[in-house]
Amino acid sequence: MNSPWQIMTRGDWLVTVLLLGIALLGIGWLAATPPGSRVEATCGGQTCFVADLEQPQEVDLAGPLGMTHLVIDGQGARITASPCPLQICMTMGPARHTGDLLACVPNRILVSIEHAEDETPYDLLSR
Repeated sequence: MNSPWQIMTRGDWLVTVLLLGIALLGIGWLAATPPGSRVEATCGGQTCFVADLEQPQEVDLAGPLGMTHLVIDGQGARITASPCPLQICMTMGPARHTGDLLACVPNRILVSIEHAEDETPYDLLSR
């Protein structure tokens, strides 16, 4: 019986190498994401909580199903308790890089990690 390595064609090898390259680029891109500096939570589409990511604290965020417990510590921001049925938001782990999201969809809560230097008071200056 032939092993898979012996029956692979040039096209198979090309696709394999291409997919491996894309995977490595994706890992490098994720590793290069700058650490965040601010936590912003929206409840039902409105901003309900903003805090510094470096300052440890715990907060309860109110949603239509009840309170979702958010913990900010040295590992990042994470959801530790939520009234949603599947509790997927609790298994997402800590968010600490710019652009990371924690979402409790049934409770309509979205926690995002921002980078404070990305925000400027205006986007164009002219005379």
